[in-house]
Amino acid sequence: MARRKKIKEKIVLHPVMTFIFFIIITILLSGLLSLFNLSFAYNAISESRLEYVAASEAVNSLLNLSGIKYIFSNTVANFANFTVLSHLIIILLGVGVMEYSGFLKTAVGFFTRKAKKNTFTYVIVLFSIVASILGNLPFIAFIPLVGLIYKYGKRNPLTGIIASFAGMTCGYGLSLFLTSVDSSLADITMLSASLLDPAYSFKSFSMLFIMFVAIIILSFIITAIVEGYTVRKVPKYDFVDTEVLSDEPLTKAQQKGLLLALFGSVAYLIIFIYNIIPGLPFSGNFLNYSENLYIDKLFGAESFFANGFVFIITILFVILGLLYGIGAKTIRNNREFVEALGHSLNGIGKVLIYIFASATFISIFKQTNLGNVIVAGLTKLVTDIGLSGIGLVIMLFVITAVITLAVPGSTAKWSIMATSVVPAFLNAGMSAEFAQIIFRFGECVTIGLTPLFSYFIIYLAYLEKYNQEENNMSIMSAVRYQIPYSLATAGVLLAILIIWYLVGLPLGINGSIAI
Repeated sequence: MARRKKIKEKIVLHPVMTFIFFIIITILLSGLLSLFNLSFAYNAISESRLEYVAASEAVNSLLNLSGIKYIFSNTVANFANFTVLSHLIIILLGVGVMEYSGFLKTAVGFFTRKAKKNTFTYVIVLFSIVASILGNLPFIAFIPLVGLIYKYGKRNPLTGIIASFAGMTCGYGLSLFLTSVDSSLADITMLSASLLDPAYSFKSFSMLFIMFVAIIILSFIITAIVEGYTVRKVPKYDFVDTEVLSDEPLTKAQQKGLLLALFGSVAYLIIFIYNIIPGLPFSGNFLNYSENLYIDKLFGAESFFANGFVFIITILFVILGLLYGIGAKTIRNNREFVEALGHSLNGIGKVLIYIFASATFISIFKQTNLGNVIVAGLTKLVTDIGLSGIGLVIMLFVITAVITLAVPGSTAKWSIMATSVVPAFLNAGMSAEFAQIIFRFGECVTIGLTPLFSYFIIYLAYLEKYNQEENNMSIMSAVRYQIPYSLATAGVLLAILIIWYLVGLPLGINGSIAI
């Protein structure tokens, strides 16, 4: 028995070593496939002439002199420019102040004393799904925060991290409103549809009804899996007395701290919200008026909100933690405040190593262009097989789920797929909106399973942070925790699509399946 355990420990690779293995395999595979000139052609659209033009995706070999030069010349720059790194460090400044001052322990402990476990988890999961309106940014802010929320709520932080990541990934393509990503996809969808129907338009709330149903059902399903399965599978977490709030009533200092934090944060949010509302006196200062749609003015790539969201949230966290610390007398001078800022950065060295390994793997994989080749090749199946009706719906759903493992980025995939998929749906009597919904639903199934997703490394790093077992949390272990959620999401979302198609329900306001 002891010998078996020893052999098993030898087989399990440390996450960093696994990334190195992935990098080596990617480089070798790129060299091998480029020898066979592997490429796939597809139809792109010339926006100036509004006509199809021939395009292709081929594998770039890194197993040559230019590839070696790329690796050595760009690895440091890719790591330094990896947005996950800078955003995480900034967010942890605010989280550190909230943790150091005792705000999180007091607030979470107080509000969760009598909360039911299922309710506690459901709120976390629902918020994680709804947070998709903010794009990828919640992965940075929410995963570290949820770990602490669960810990101070006397629950295993590993459970919270798995639940929040499952909510954000399984709900990745679900939103009640048109997000900045959906808006970009809609532009590609309309361009692809315009060759068959120049008057085709995409309405902002055309997906509202089906999205609402999917969000509500998926929230309950994920919560049920968390409480019925995950809590029994995660490693045990042993609490120390300082990590949880005592059952005694709050002291006057703690009450004063909470009130100060409440008033300060409300004032900050009022000022901020006023500046993203257009049309009021001196309002709307944080919007990008070069865009047409409000969602793009707020969340577009060049908008103040999108570029400043991490710092906006960090300032909110600092206000909560600092004002609580002043009121509760846990932060008494500027030296303690500076110490609080760096509190969550203590012991971050291992996280930085994880991020470096992940950033290097992702940049090398992108450079080989293997992902786009897979997208172009599998998209060809959607049109070549010639399916229609439910067969076409299922085909696109499955193909999207598979493709997402190699190319997590929504716009990158859809820009290749849409020129083939959208005409296929229009010719089959189905709307372009329905095609985009199926695409978004398919993404939800597998985006949480791939290390090529930039924010997977945050999930993995924080699983390791709260892992109290001797063995490191491996990449495969992190993926295994998400598989039940992936399978449930596939079943739920595919069932919703089929029911919607068979019954002919409206997708949303002015949105339908049939054209």
